[in-house]
Amino acid sequence: MLIARVIGEAVATRKHPSHEGLKLLLVQPLNLDGSDRGDAVVAVDSAGAGVGDRVLLTMEGFCAMSSVERWPSTPIDSAVIGVVDSVELLPGTLR
Repeated sequence: MLIARVIGEAVATRKHPSHEGLKLLLVQPLNLDGSDRGDAVVAVDSAGAGVGDRVLLTMEGFCAMSSVERWPSTPIDSAVIGVVDSVELLPGTLR
């Protein structure tokens, strides 16, 4: 799992039939210090997140599929599985 920030929503008028009714979010994975980590990705939302929210992101296919109860035969690589309320790092964690 990664911490990420929701930076937008994606709308697809044509998509795999198993994706019908699912909200797609554009999320930016983050490092622990809050800086961007790599490229933004499209993720299926299973937590009711919105733009600006910090979220838990899974990028493991089975976890992503099962979080939206669309497994075993749907092509989902990443999913938002929670909204982060706060992050507390122990002293000396970031170096």
